[in-house]
Amino acid sequence: MSVTDLGPVHLEPRLDPRGIRFSAGVSAAVLALVLLSGSGLLATAQAVVLAVGAFAGMRFAPYGVLYRHLLAPRLEPVSGGEDAAPARFAQAAGLVVATAGAIGYLSGLTTLGAVATASMLVVALLTAATGYCPGRELYGLLARLRTGPAGAHLTVHHRRHRSGVLRT
Repeated sequence: MSVTDLGPVHLEPRLDPRGIRFSAGVSAAVLALVLLSGSGLLATAQAVVLAVGAFAGMRFAPYGVLYRHLLAPRLEPVSGGEDAAPARFAQAAGLVVATAGAIGYLSGLTTLGAVATASMLVVALLTAATGYCPGRELYGLLARLRTGPAGAHLTVHHRRHRSGVLRT
């Protein structure tokens, strides 16, 4: 069992890592539009998308729903998948930053809006391009700290070898 596996309380289906990268790519496109337009409404819409994933669950995350209905049926099925908990945590962390960006743009504090949005854009691009997500890594770190020294040897399930194969 990995530190991100909640055992019997694990209720969400496992995630296709390609869907996570797709969602990050869509987020990156939206965030780039926010930076170009300075639109507080578009920044708010991105925050709402993150809130849905964080609080309702990843199966309801709008970009994930797009992936499952438009792209996943055309791809080979993935075996195993990734635990949803780290992705939900990353969505919640992103929500905090996205909310700061939306508040910045909507209140006229455009520097706050631009800095928050740009930082999210960097993370979204990194996740989309490489599959590495700082939010999911932070979740793994916090999980290891929570389990203490006895759990420190466990690895985070979503890490991958260069070949793209999931490792546990």
